[in-house]
Amino acid sequence: MTGVHKTPGVEDPATGRSIALPDTWAQTPLTVVMPTYNEAGNVPRMAELLMGLDIPGLRLLIVDDSSPDGTGDIAEELAQKYHTEDGTPRMSVLHRTAKDGLGRAYAAGMSKAVEDGAAYVLQMDADGSHPEGKVAEMLGVALSTGAGLVVGSRYVPGGTLSDAWGAHRKLLSRWANAYASTILGTRVRDITGGFNLWSADALRAIDLGSVDSAGYSFQVEMKYAALRRGFQVMEVPIHFEDRTVGESKMNLAVQLESIAMPWKLRARARGRG
Repeated sequence: MTGVHKTPGVEDPATGRSIALPDTWAQTPLTVVMPTYNEAGNVPRMAELLMGLDIPGLRLLIVDDSSPDGTGDIAEELAQKYHTEDGTPRMSVLHRTAKDGLGRAYAAGMSKAVEDGAAYVLQMDADGSHPEGKVAEMLGVALSTGAGLVVGSRYVPGGTLSDAWGAHRKLLSRWANAYASTILGTRVRDITGGFNLWSADALRAIDLGSVDSAGYSFQVEMKYAALRRGFQVMEVPIHFEDRTVGESKMNLAVQLESIAMPWKLRARARGRG
């Protein structure tokens, strides 16, 4: 089941600014999993923004693929800075030995987050493209609807893309979403999007160790797996901003995987009946 939802009382419709969650909701164990590779210029700002949110239950897990620019070391230094009042760390770093793909980095981080007790896990890019001001709303939607997945969507009413994106890039992104959704028969408007809040129950049911995608097609495979297992998927509108620091990790191999993956998923589903 899919749908579009906005939680009353989480975002001020007049200003677009986040409103504090109810105390019990704000204490919910939520881990933001943020893969990094050469994001030294972005991690300090992202950590500051997330740690500044009025969500006491929020933790940040950086998953660094041995960045040669020292991202992992910077993240470790930042982790010493952010603690709760009783000294419990609010930020940690998972170091991986090699650059092994965005999907595998996410799977490793999300698995660790659930093992460490997170009730919800949020995928978030390190480049500033995902709006931290939407985190409270996405958590509120999950808690109020019982959804296993809440997608921060560029393509539901109210969703917008950066002005820095040209017409060709916008068209290509919309085509990629329509392509994957049509092949897989889903009604998720932003099936390729990477700003996703998962319940721990949904992640356990999907079994992250069984996910094949190494690159960006991880986003499609995970959403399709959630739908196949009967989890409710909700979408909330976001503004997607273009990165201003660092370089995109998209390459030809990643693009080819993204083209082939929907067909593989459909064939696999048909084989299982």
